[in-house]
Amino acid sequence: MNKPNIAILGATGVVGREITQIVDELGIEFNTIKFLSSPKSAGTKLNFRGKEYIVEETTPDSFNGIDIVLASAGGSTSQKYAPEIVKRGGVIIDNSSAFRMEKDVPLVIAGVNDDDLRWHKGIVANPNCSTSQLMLVLEPLKKFGFKRIIVSTYQSVSGAGLAAINELRADTEANLNGEKFENKCFKKPISFNVIPQIDVFCDNGYTKEEMKVTNETRKILHLSEDVKIACTAVRVPVFRGHSEAVDIEFDKNISPDEVRSILANSFGLKVIDNPDNFEYPTTRDAEYVDPVFVGRIRKSLAFDNGIALWCVADNLRIGAALNTVRICKSVIDMDLWGNHK
Repeated sequence: MNKPNIAILGATGVVGREITQIVDELGIEFNTIKFLSSPKSAGTKLNFRGKEYIVEETTPDSFNGIDIVLASAGGSTSQKYAPEIVKRGGVIIDNSSAFRMEKDVPLVIAGVNDDDLRWHKGIVANPNCSTSQLMLVLEPLKKFGFKRIIVSTYQSVSGAGLAAINELRADTEANLNGEKFENKCFKKPISFNVIPQIDVFCDNGYTKEEMKVTNETRKILHLSEDVKIACTAVRVPVFRGHSEAVDIEFDKNISPDEVRSILANSFGLKVIDNPDNFEYPTTRDAEYVDPVFVGRIRKSLAFDNGIALWCVADNLRIGAALNTVRICKSVIDMDLWGNHK
């Protein structure tokens, strides 16, 4: 099998560095690899598989001869360079929200809807981090038929980037020392606080983040408009790891024990669910590891044929970098690179 030439766009960012690490961890085979960034970060040295690389400034010509681009550089950058990548016969796997809801762009969770990759036209979208962990939980339960899905997310600051991580640390230190602190990344102080806003508000009163979860879930799982989906997204003072409380109403009856058994034997999941011994997943369990952890599985008191559960994942891995690299592996294994065959 031929090996692709790979580029990592946004290589010096939080997610870009994670992507680089996971390319190594998953043993992705390639012919060549290059690391790209903004002019500000160009010239940075990176060590990868025992070799030192110089991060290059991104230009359209950076993608000459590149087969697969793993991109995590923001929506405007992706919109700028995606046409250049496609024009040169490459495939971009994009972490931003720029193309997720485009009809001709597959929105993919590896292990959930890989077959959607077959109709890509050079652009593949990686879903929102909150959506990503939720899909691995919902997909094995889809056969019971969804009537209603209600999600509340508790999202760490790393989902907002390095500046947000630094703001939580600085705000916490200032708070503990009784000093004033001016928050910039968030609309409210993040230390010792919970903020019921992620992204901007839409006309319907929901935030853009909440609508991402709603719309992306429907697209990835190919759900009809008859399935009602709603989300409340909350920022919490945690550095790494997103948590979600999920209530699902099914068409068919299903017991908590059945759900535990199904999820325990499903791709990408680990069930920790023994409340009597205080065994349930927390964000610290999920740090720097790959599974989506699931617990607190119980009968819903609000819905007939309903189940309530709790899931936790490392948002920088499963929610961003890991899924990007898994998609890359699927594209290679399914021979879906090289002039978009």
